[in-house]
Amino acid sequence: QVRVVESGGGLVQPGGSLRLSCVASGFTLDEYAIRWFRQAPGKEREGVSCISSNDRSQYYEDSVRGRFTISRDNAKNTVYLQMNRLKPEDTAVYYCAASPIVTTSERQYDYWGQGTQVTVSS
Repeated sequence: QVRVVESGGGLVQPGGSLRLSCVASGFTLDEYAIRWFRQAPGKEREGVSCISSNDRSQYYEDSVRGRFTISRDNAKNTVYLQMNRLKPEDTAVYYCAASPIVTTSERQYDYWGQGTQVTVSS
């Protein structure tokens, strides 16, 4: 059974940090690129960061570049998103998704998690 489970969200003050985890089971994680998406209330879902299957390439949306770091540990079937210097506008539900290729098209992502809430507020 395929499962993708995110964790690590929570409430944090502006300037704080969180590390999100995305744990996959039921498929071979190292054959898939993983992208983190987020969706804030009243807004469309947007891509945040992506990592290639072989860990050689990482991509970041402009608003998070320099603050967020994506990484993966294929031995643990896990992808991480380290989020530093968080801002209120980072508040959203964060999702991870798996695709056989690196792509911005949501339709190419085969497996999705249920999301984890990140709230940045004082």
